[in-house]
Amino acid sequence: MKNRLSHRLQNLSYSQTISMSAKARYLKSKGYDIINLSLGEPDFLPPDFVLNASKKAIDDGYHYYTPVSGYSDLKEVICEKFYRDNNLRYNPSQIIVSTGAKQSIMNVLLSLLNKNDEVIIPSPYWVSYFQMVKFCESIPVIIQTSMDHHFKIQPEQLEKSITNKTKLFILSTPCNPTGSVYSYQELKELSKILQKYPNIMVLSDEIYEHIHYDKKHPTSIGIFSDIYPQVITVNGLSKSFSMTGWRIGYIGAPEWIVNSCDKIQGQMTSCTNSIAQRAAVSALKSCPSKIKYMIIEFKKRRNLVLDMMKEIHGFEFNKPKGAFYIFPNVSYFFGKTLHGKRIHNADELSELLLDQSQVATVSGSAFGNDNFLRISYASSEDKIIEAFTRIKSTLNI
Repeated sequence: MKNRLSHRLQNLSYSQTISMSAKARYLKSKGYDIINLSLGEPDFLPPDFVLNASKKAIDDGYHYYTPVSGYSDLKEVICEKFYRDNNLRYNPSQIIVSTGAKQSIMNVLLSLLNKNDEVIIPSPYWVSYFQMVKFCESIPVIIQTSMDHHFKIQPEQLEKSITNKTKLFILSTPCNPTGSVYSYQELKELSKILQKYPNIMVLSDEIYEHIHYDKKHPTSIGIFSDIYPQVITVNGLSKSFSMTGWRIGYIGAPEWIVNSCDKIQGQMTSCTNSIAQRAAVSALKSCPSKIKYMIIEFKKRRNLVLDMMKEIHGFEFNKPKGAFYIFPNVSYFFGKTLHGKRIHNADELSELLLDQSQVATVSGSAFGNDNFLRISYASSEDKIIEAFTRIKSTLNI
């Protein structure tokens, strides 16, 4: 049967984050006491004003198809949000709302990429970037970053990787899986490289924008006027508003990109859920201070995780400044035998932690670096303490 499938599909892998979470849920359904630290999903409820807006939308009769690109007032609110939070000027014709930021990104890639085009992706990267580029029959050009530079690509690395086939550069800040946040100056230096190559587009994934732990708000690379026409800014409501299942993502981009995405989306899914769009108006109109309670809690959890990881011999890690992940180097354990099992890589260590500790994590191989694990701290303090107590017991032998 497999040879009847398209080559494009045969070359596509399942998402390892989703696969691990599914495995954890299955084991939990069988009675195992699994603590799931594998999925990037906040454990908070959406804010009350968002829930109330969705209920009102139902009562007000928002049950029907919307324009493919989204309600006009939602697009206006997104423009206001971009200016308020990011100092980015877009007009509604430069906005399209999609079924999650994942669809937003895929729309962009399908709009831009041809076979054998090259896409520069700093590693570690979000799992789907690599697979999406492959699905478009393009070539992911992976640039390894280091913990010494807080997993951030350096300008000279970017320039060396550019060829006459380079079509796109993908940037994530705050970053999944590392929690890295690029500073204004770091983005400015990258923009100086990119402005030399006006045909290269920049996809800036800012879905974790509000989840950061410094006082200064993260910078959007689109603020640099010399490269503004090259930048596609991606965002959504899944992380900051804890609305993962609502599936609201959006982009601000040049009109020709938005028009292309509108054409693709019109043939794929049509409009985004109408009720979720009405809730999104309420969410994006709100002052970011209304979700500050989540950020305060995430910071407390991050600090708790960092303190507990210091007690696990063999974990090497830095201090993430955003998102809700820790990305430790676990290569110390490779070649060692733990609980009767020889560990050769992060995949096997992740499996060991699931089997022995009943804690679900994700191997760094899913993110482009085999020496690491991604551990989410989007869980309660009690679960975090119990999870790391188990991990310590499993590994400190």
